[in-house]
Amino acid sequence: MQLRCFWPKSDVRSSTSPSHRQPLSHFYHRHLIAKLHMEPFTFATSNQLKLNVSVRIQNLEGQKPSIPYSQLLKNPELKFVGSNLSPVSDLYISVQVYGDNKPLGVPVQTAYKPFKTARIWKEWLTLPVRYCDIPRSAQLAITIWDLGGPDKEVPYGGTTIRLFDSDGTLRKGRQKLKLWLDVEADGRMDTATDSTAESNDEMDRLEKQIKKHESGEIPRIEWLDNLAFRQLEQIQKKSIKRTSDHFLYIDFPRFDFPVVFCDFEYPTIASLAQAAAAEKENGIATPSNSTTGHAPTTAGQPGVGSIPGEPIPAPVDGGMIRIYDPEAARERDNPAELKHMNLVRSQRNGPSDRDLKPNARIRDQLNDILKYPPTHELNPDEKNLIWKFRYYLTRDKRALTKFLKSVIWADAREVRGVLELLPKWAEVDVDDALELLGPAFINPAVRTYAVARLKKADDNELVLYLLQLVQALKFERLQSGDHNSESSLAQFLVTRASENEILGSMLYWYLAVEMEFKRHKKLYERIMFEFMHQLEANLEAPERPKRSMLARQAQMNKTFNNLAIDIRNMKAKREKKIEYLKAYISDPAHGLLNFDPLPLPLDPSVIAVGMIPSELNVFKSTLSPLMITFKTADGGKYPMLFKNGDDLRQDQLVIQTFTLMDQLLRKENLDLKLSPYRILATSPTSGMIQFVASKPIATIVREYKTILEFLKHHHPDPTTREGVKADVLDTYVKSCAGYCVITYILGVGDRHLDNLLVTPDGHFFHADFGFILGHDPKIFAPQMKLCKEMVDGMGGSDSVLFKQFKGYCFTAFTILRKNASLILNLWTLMVDAGIPDVEREPDTAVLKVQEKFWLEAGEEEAIGRFEVLIGDSLGALFPIVIDRMHNITQYWKS
Repeated sequence: MQLRCFWPKSDVRSSTSPSHRQPLSHFYHRHLIAKLHMEPFTFATSNQLKLNVSVRIQNLEGQKPSIPYSQLLKNPELKFVGSNLSPVSDLYISVQVYGDNKPLGVPVQTAYKPFKTARIWKEWLTLPVRYCDIPRSAQLAITIWDLGGPDKEVPYGGTTIRLFDSDGTLRKGRQKLKLWLDVEADGRMDTATDSTAESNDEMDRLEKQIKKHESGEIPRIEWLDNLAFRQLEQIQKKSIKRTSDHFLYIDFPRFDFPVVFCDFEYPTIASLAQAAAAEKENGIATPSNSTTGHAPTTAGQPGVGSIPGEPIPAPVDGGMIRIYDPEAARERDNPAELKHMNLVRSQRNGPSDRDLKPNARIRDQLNDILKYPPTHELNPDEKNLIWKFRYYLTRDKRALTKFLKSVIWADAREVRGVLELLPKWAEVDVDDALELLGPAFINPAVRTYAVARLKKADDNELVLYLLQLVQALKFERLQSGDHNSESSLAQFLVTRASENEILGSMLYWYLAVEMEFKRHKKLYERIMFEFMHQLEANLEAPERPKRSMLARQAQMNKTFNNLAIDIRNMKAKREKKIEYLKAYISDPAHGLLNFDPLPLPLDPSVIAVGMIPSELNVFKSTLSPLMITFKTADGGKYPMLFKNGDDLRQDQLVIQTFTLMDQLLRKENLDLKLSPYRILATSPTSGMIQFVASKPIATIVREYKTILEFLKHHHPDPTTREGVKADVLDTYVKSCAGYCVITYILGVGDRHLDNLLVTPDGHFFHADFGFILGHDPKIFAPQMKLCKEMVDGMGGSDSVLFKQFKGYCFTAFTILRKNASLILNLWTLMVDAGIPDVEREPDTAVLKVQEKFWLEAGEEEAIGRFEVLIGDSLGALFPIVIDRMHNITQYWKS
């Protein structure tokens, strides 16, 4: 088959662009397949199209539902958002071109326009990028912005649309885009705000006919068109009322001929493939081009690069080849500094380096560098110093992560030196191993070394980090698609989880939640498949977890989920809902009253054998959470809550951090009687919460006047000065100290007397972690919640117990400061986990935790600062006013 190209005299023109029928290109291709005698077809190529990308913003369809009053009380900032006040509030739109996961220009936004009855713009936007310069993956990221107060904008919604369709043809004409509410447009290739609407109703069919009419495929008959469009308006209005979805309508320019993507061809250079292959061996992400005409891509971005292990295809005649651009991979490094670093290091990359020892001054400099937290960026001089004394530093386990940050990974000689030194380095601690599994370290050998260190951790220690290790799998994928290799983090987790019932249950639910998200869905589905396959081999080993156990857990979760939805939607009083729940559980046909022993998903160490109908309950709340009490195999009870409609992943992370910190304190022989209740998110909108019998401080004050009287009522002891058993008071004082320190470090907000609770045996604890990292709906909120009611429970601020409380605080804070690297590394692995308050400011989330440790200060100075913090928290007036207002609000709501 022969393909010919002819160059006609006429111009290709645009019919609907802003400048109206301007020349599109002086060239177009007319291809004839001579042997088949087919009709000629004509098209233009995008690389000849010198026009700027343009789009016409038409109108927005859909209205947000009104915000419930209870939600406004919980988050008062919502009442300042314009769209919550008026269905035609002022909005503006910003549009930005993305390609290969990178913005290709600055965003352009619409002019101010007041709306009367509908949000209609009808405005052309010209973007600062030409069609001839965009890759095939180019897409428009369109965000609608709302006003959230003075000098504050919040996203009303976002959507993303590819400029080229699946056939590589430039989109044209009218487009209907699905709008994802309350998020900015995601310009990545695996976008989370895809404009494609899943609905296939009558309106969608009519939209396609409208596009054909506008393009001239359907003949225009004026009287019939007018009649049809009036009918379309009625259908459209009904369609809007039936759905809660929002749609944005836009127009792309129309051209006389189809515009097909075409890139510039590069000459074939054999050394390029060799260079790319060399860097791939060194763990450097390499650019990848398809041989079918995709645009050159840039290294170092998510989703970019060839399939690991796949050979680089040879260029074919007339096809595209891979382009190796070493500068493209260096996003942050200064080429001049890299050149200087290479020259400096090239003079001392010899045998003499092995014998180098620092003098006293340089040794102090090295010690200062090793004390840096994991978030610290080393400057070029520090990197050179670490590299120079790398052999000397192999005896110091703290130095490995700093050394790996100093390596020029594009230099094959340095990479070989790293592989030589890794086995000789002093064994690192778990916190450093976790840092090596983060996004900053992509070399497979480095990650294999980290996994080898984790293999020495026992199952109890692994449980503490499992949530973060599941997140680290996302970064493992960037290095290797081979999850079956022995060095793979995925294979390590699957192997260990298949040998331990608790690990197996937890890994299953962590993977199940991640599989709900489109961005990494395939990755986690693959790991889940490997896990299920591994469990099949456990059929003959009774002490190991079984696939059937996880299937039963999943079925139980599904049952609870359906029950929670049905009960929440019931138009009946709470008593009727409770009756319905008890009747359902008591029905033998459902198999919930009594069943074979089953590890609970919430706490796999607890074996449930049935449920207790008399202790079932439905809480008085908007989401109507269910209270389920299980019978356990040892004859005990295990109460828990099941919630649907709430994202528990943030609470799960906070409780996991509480548990970790409790273990760190216990290792130093400091038991602060912390009792972190368990939380398990079983999906992004549902989960389980351990129920702890306790009373909020607000209720205690109302019923007993003080916490001391509450404890005295349950555990009286006339022989003590306070009239309470000494061990109960000791538990109360220690748990207050522990939670004050930990909630301060994590910046837990929205603290009031209804989410501070005390058990009858003196355990104090916090609940409800909807605000962390310093976020708080209340103004002038203190950094640490230490209210008068808490201190009165210790006998007042002048009592001996309060002095003990302060001493426990200082000791706990000092111990946690020493373990700051471990805590920071765990939170670094959670930055991409979709945690709401982390997603607000992902670049500073970990730094907000770090700044609470005051790592720049010495131990004595840090204790002094913490003592001042205790005084400021206790003496703050505004929190007292807020607590009183909250109590009044709760009274009127009840």
